[in-house]
Order: sequence, then structure tokens, then C-alpha cells
Amino acid sequence: MAAHLIILLLFSVLKGVHSITTVSKVSVKAGKSISIPCLYESQYKNHVKYLCEGYYWTYCRYAVKTNEADPSGKYLISDDKKQNIFNVTINQLAHKNTDYWCAVEINDGQDYRQYFQLSVTSGTPSLYVDQMITGYFRENITIICHHSNSGEMKWCRLGRNCVAGSSGSIDGTTVTTHMRDPNVFTVKMSGLKSDDSGWYWCAEGDIQIPVYLNVTVKPITTTTPTTTTASITISTTVHTVATMEQGKNSTVGENKQHRASFDPRILIIPLSVLIWIVIVVLFIWFILRHKQRKADSSVTLMAEEEIIYSDVRPQKKGLAKVDKEVTYSEVRLNEKGKRSFAESEMEILYSSVVTKQRMKRGDGKDTGVALEHIS
Repeated sequence: MAAHLIILLLFSVLKGVHSITTVSKVSVKAGKSISIPCLYESQYKNHVKYLCEGYYWTYCRYAVKTNEADPSGKYLISDDKKQNIFNVTINQLAHKNTDYWCAVEINDGQDYRQYFQLSVTSGTPSLYVDQMITGYFRENITIICHHSNSGEMKWCRLGRNCVAGSSGSIDGTTVTTHMRDPNVFTVKMSGLKSDDSGWYWCAEGDIQIPVYLNVTVKPITTTTPTTTTASITISTTVHTVATMEQGKNSTVGENKQHRASFDPRILIIPLSVLIWIVIVVLFIWFILRHKQRKADSSVTLMAEEEIIYSDVRPQKKGLAKVDKEVTYSEVRLNEKGKRSFAESEMEILYSSVVTKQRMKRGDGKDTGVALEHIS
């Protein structure tokens, strides 16, 4: 019975030790930030996760928990329940911030935890790489790991296998590595899949640096049709203006024709407007001309009708029967200008009317008497 209890206790301790997977040692420069992924088992998805600071587990203190935010802003924590990974970010690192634990709360037992160490340096870290990189679906990506030591280089995925040689594969994705340049470890992943998104690390000896790879669809860049249309319109306008300025210079016109084609349809609207204006002007001119002619005709008729005839009356003096000869003269109106009769300057010539009468005397002889009557 005692042996059975010992074996159960050892199994529980081992299970607690290996229930969380994370990096072991990370080199980082003082004053910078670092993100650490902590992989846990799926059955602890809804448990509280936290970061504990201190070398000894018994004496470590809470730094930040998933159910409580850090008011100071030095620590950040997030839980990705789809990948069963919670991430902790430590800002403004100092030399005293070196020992931490990733932990999961267990309600009826001891919390599961995993220790990691930060090697905070004043100068350049012994191993560094961009922690956040983006790759495109079905394409290749190259990761550059800078190092200063001569330890063995590896490329690993959190909770999976590693590629230590010149080539290998991780979850079916081909991985090739080389060290052609001094202090540069190059990793190439070919034919990326959406499942390749996740946390990896670049390792040199016992130093590791976590890297998050985000695989996404490459955006398609297209030129907007509006810009192209506007460019064609501007080019056509410039060509039209240049052609009008050069007049009959056909050679230059033909050379510019290769750069921007002239569309005769753009002249339809201006020509239509011009023709419409000409028609309206001609119509107005015709109306005014017609009214002017009508007014002139009225003036002429009035001038012709205003003729005053003199009244010729014979004087009767109880004489004998008088034979009268009446001579009428023509009355002419001289006009100056074609204006209304009231405004016309006319010279009216009156002529005398002579009446010749023959009078019979008592002796039977005629007496010629000429009477002149002026009107």
C-alpha cells in the first residue's frame, strides 16, 4: 500500500511538472519587452492562469493573472483557448527581473507550473530575432536568428518537434536551415499552411527566443479604374489643347496622336450648343427685321395718305351764267428720313388754283375774269 501511494505521488508530481511547456532561458536587453508563451493541457482551458515572479516556487509572488489586470501596466496576460496557450508580456525589464513561473490554478490540488529564466543584459543579447512575423498562405518565409555564441542552432515549435540539421519538417511543412553568414542562423519554411500559425522558438545551446508566426492570405493589390480613367481623360484634354494651339502643324499632331487618341465625339456637345445659339440669333434678327419693315411701310402709307386738297368754290354774284375752267395742281410731299409722319420733316408746296370765268354782259358779250384762289 505504501509503495502504491509513493508511485501515485510521483506520478502526480511528474504530471504537474510537465503539464505546462515553455522556454527555459531567454536573453533580452534591459529596458526592452519580451513575450513568453505557456502551453497547457486542454482540460485546463477554463482554469485561471497566472505569472509568478521569484526563483523559489514557494516564495514567488503573483505578477499578473488572467482574471485580474495589472494596474501598473508592467505585465500583460492573454489566454488563447483554441491553441491552449496563454501569453505573458513583461515590459521595461530590469536586471532584477530574472526568474518567473508559468502556472495554472488547480482548485482541489497544487497548481501546475513551469519555471523559465530571463538573462537580462546591458548590451546586445546573445540571441535575438523579431518576435512577431507574418507569412502568406502557400508561400515561403525566411526567419533570421542573430547569435553571438557557437552553440548548436535549432528551430522548434512549441510543444512539437525541432529541426536541428540542414533540413527537416514540422507538422508536414518543409524546413531548411543554414549558417552561410557569420552569426546568422537562417530558417526557411516552404509552402505555408494555415495550421502553421503559432509559437516557435529559435535556439542556440540553452538560450531560446520565442517567435510567433501568423499565416494569412496575401492581399491582392489592384489599380482603381477611376484613377486610370482620370489619367486617360487628362491626357486626351492635353492633346486636344496642344492640337488647337499648333493649328495646321500636322506633324506634331500625328506624333501626339500616338500618346493620346482624339475622340471626335467630344466636339458634338460644343457644336450642338453653337448651332443652337446661331439659330436663336437668326430667329431674333428675322423677327426684328420683319417688325422694322412693317413700321417703315406704315410710315410710307401715312405719308402718302396725308394729302390736303384745296377747296375750290366758285363765287356766285348774281351774274349771268359763268363758264368755269378749273385747273388743279399736284400737291407733293417731300420726306426726309423714314420716320412717323409727326416726326418727318416735310416741305408742302401749295399751288394756286386759277378759275377762269366768262361772264355775259347785258349786251351779250362775254367778259373774261380770272379769279385766283389760294389755299
